[in-house]
Amino acid sequence: MIYRDIGQAILLFCEAARQWPMVWRDRARIREQLHEIGNASLFMACLLALFIGGVLALQTGPVMSERGVSSFIGGMVGLAMCKELAPVMMAVLIAGRIGSAMAAEIGSMQAYQEIDALRTMNIDPVRYLVLPRLVAITVGLPLLVVFAVLIGWMGGAMVCISNPQISITYSGYLNSLKAMVQVGDVANGLIKAVVFAIVIGTVSCHQGLTTLGGPRGVGRSVTKAVVNSIILILVLDYVLTRVLLNL
Repeated sequence: MIYRDIGQAILLFCEAARQWPMVWRDRARIREQLHEIGNASLFMACLLALFIGGVLALQTGPVMSERGVSSFIGGMVGLAMCKELAPVMMAVLIAGRIGSAMAAEIGSMQAYQEIDALRTMNIDPVRYLVLPRLVAITVGLPLLVVFAVLIGWMGGAMVCISNPQISITYSGYLNSLKAMVQVGDVANGLIKAVVFAIVIGTVSCHQGLTTLGGPRGVGRSVTKAVVNSIILILVLDYVLTRVLLNL
């Protein structure tokens, strides 16, 4: 079943990609979706990133200090956040909050035959409903990842300078961060974020468009959208990590 869903989602993405020349005409809906993504997720993203960075430093800092390698704490937190934790955790957050909302909204329209009404009025549902959401999430998720990386670094720094078990100063933390984290490492995380965003948007819209039944069908579509998105995020994270390591 999941393979059929993946195949249909790929076809939906290809159909949306063919509508790319219409993006500028839909800029108002794209802006509306971006505003929704920011309002729904920015605070949660920053809070999550702050504590992830802090816990990462809290767990590894004392151990590294005991072994005399505390000077690498900043770089370790920086690399973990920008290459792995920020893109994956933000993608899971967006799948749960925004992906589920997309599937519920489009699924409700499908259940109450509003999609058929759009077709009757000669309005393409893919261009009208899918394309703005896909563009908005593809822009919004990488921006959230950038915020998460910066806040995560800040959380790690706060723990390092406030914990007496971690023998590193604020300047030492920043120097380690600058020495070990390169622009390519940040780009690595942003590439993952773009791929994850496309997956979340496509899978969620596909589940909404294929909703069957009434409210119960909408609930099933929302659940499948979130579960399938998270599974694909984890699988693609491994694949992208292998590919990007070889570049």
